[in-house]
Amino acid sequence: MPKIAKPLTDKEIKAAKPIDKPYKLSDGGGLYLLINKDGSKFWRFDYTRPITKKRNTMAFGCYPELSLAEARTKRDDARKLVEANIDPSEHKKIEIRAARVASTNTFELVAMDWLSKQSYSPATLEKAQYLLKLPIQKLGNRPINDIQPIDVLDVCRIAEKEGLLEKARGMLNKCSQVFRYAVACSLCLSDPTRDLRGALKPPVKRHLPAVIDPVELGQLLVDINHYQGRFITVQALRLAPMLFIRPGELRAAKWEDLDLEKSEMRFRPPKTRKQTEVDLVIPLPTQAVSILKDLQLVTAGSIYVFPAIHTNSKCMSENTINQALRRMGWEADQVCGHGFRATARTILEEVLGYRYEWIEMQLGHQVRDANGRAYNRTRFLDQRREMMQRWADYLDDLGRK
Repeated sequence: MPKIAKPLTDKEIKAAKPIDKPYKLSDGGGLYLLINKDGSKFWRFDYTRPITKKRNTMAFGCYPELSLAEARTKRDDARKLVEANIDPSEHKKIEIRAARVASTNTFELVAMDWLSKQSYSPATLEKAQYLLKLPIQKLGNRPINDIQPIDVLDVCRIAEKEGLLEKARGMLNKCSQVFRYAVACSLCLSDPTRDLRGALKPPVKRHLPAVIDPVELGQLLVDINHYQGRFITVQALRLAPMLFIRPGELRAAKWEDLDLEKSEMRFRPPKTRKQTEVDLVIPLPTQAVSILKDLQLVTAGSIYVFPAIHTNSKCMSENTINQALRRMGWEADQVCGHGFRATARTILEEVLGYRYEWIEMQLGHQVRDANGRAYNRTRFLDQRREMMQRWADYLDDLGRK
């Protein structure tokens, strides 16, 4: 019968002194403590490989960092693997490799990698970063393959409980895009958000607040003209109702988009929304040209017409216009930056009598002729040029009352 080793005790281990060569203290079951000449003590485990039947030794760690009880647990786990015809050394390598992969494939790193591959406009990129901010805070250091549907749902419900239903759904959508990218890259097996359909409250559909009464609009314009804010913000406020382009397109406008000699602004893809399939051409009224020339003296050092407060490398924040309106005393249910589009759409047709085709094209919407074909982007450009100048003059008159 093989000799059965007497189990070690902590007292024996502490009392073991180094000699002129390494020696072993056996604990049984293949586990032993190796004492080196310098006095260092290391746990080792001898076993027979299941397939090759060759002897092999595993390193468990050093004493006292790894206690006797912990070393025995490791030995018992390794022996169970051997009994299951699994080589514990190879199993350990697989675990280390998996941990290394998991640490480099966290939700945050995958999300950042996905974002870097998107051809977003600055405004769209900022919105995506905004929607991913909370998921990254809560799930960022987790291996993406370990994240379960309930983990994502819990994060989205933080926004839902605050009444931010659109934000909650936007967060879920962005997380789904990140997970689908991870699946495509073989970083996880499936998109956990696919099982969350119907789990969030649907947002209440409502029209964006807009001023459509000329008298009320006049008061708003007077307030804008007297607003004592940052120069760049004031000019953006003055241009927003005059040009009535989407707030994201206004604040992310670049100087290269403008031709002040021709009094035009042209949005090149992908800035114009892809679903419109229209390159937006904006005839600039004389008032807008004057404002932009003044702005050029201040912000020409940036590629953006409206750079951010602290850096010229980013455009103005999406909240700047709305925050300025709130400071002027206009509530969120009265007006917002996007609402200037509805203002122009309503008054240009109902008060000033312009054709809806011209207005819709100026709004960047796709307009079709009687044969169902989309109008060319330069169609009605002369008529729209006159309309934009008339609109700016009309706003000037209202703002002086």
